[in-house]
Amino acid sequence: MRIRTVIATATTLTALLTLTACGSDDGAYAGDIASVGGIGAGGDGNGNGGAPKKGNGLGIKGLVKAGSMAEATRIVGRYTKCTEVSKAQEGYDLGEGPDDKYGLAYSVTERGWCNDRGDTGIFLIKDPKAFQTAFKADVDKEYAKHPNRHVNMGFVIGQDFAVGSQSTDTMTAMLNAKSGMVVLNCHPAFNPPSGYRKEPALVKGCVLTDYLSEE
Repeated sequence: MRIRTVIATATTLTALLTLTACGSDDGAYAGDIASVGGIGAGGDGNGNGGAPKKGNGLGIKGLVKAGSMAEATRIVGRYTKCTEVSKAQEGYDLGEGPDDKYGLAYSVTERGWCNDRGDTGIFLIKDPKAFQTAFKADVDKEYAKHPNRHVNMGFVIGQDFAVGSQSTDTMTAMLNAKSGMVVLNCHPAFNPPSGYRKEPALVKGCVLTDYLSEE
């Protein structure tokens, strides 16, 4: 099973962050990256999720920090079904799932899949800049082949973890005004509607935003 991450992040993201392809819990995918969008807390009913439009900046240090898989699970579980996690993706042996590619090259130190819904994965990150760099490379590869795909997609991230799901509702639910999570978008053509944030991430070409859409 492949995870839909917010990005619809790149071809290589065959699963997690294969960040999704379109709306609801149907598990459909567009390309190797799961694109997420949909109606959720803070959304407008048209597939657009949102965190608060006012307040402090969206810099990494202002995001929620987990520190462990157990705590990341609790954080995610406040907004969607995730009470415990498994080390292996549903339907795959340990280390053989499509999203197991997210490892040292992405500075991912641990992976877990919510048992309540096997379509949602959590990835602990040691070095946020290294993760964003790898993610940006995936997006650039996808952009070269399909420049109009997954423009408004990306991972939902905290300071030290990223989340991807096949369910767009799951992804947008985590953009709750108090969640401390935002979307990492690295698509060259990303340009959110007025009123949404678009602040620099750690890597040039990537931004932190409260806008997420399948379109």
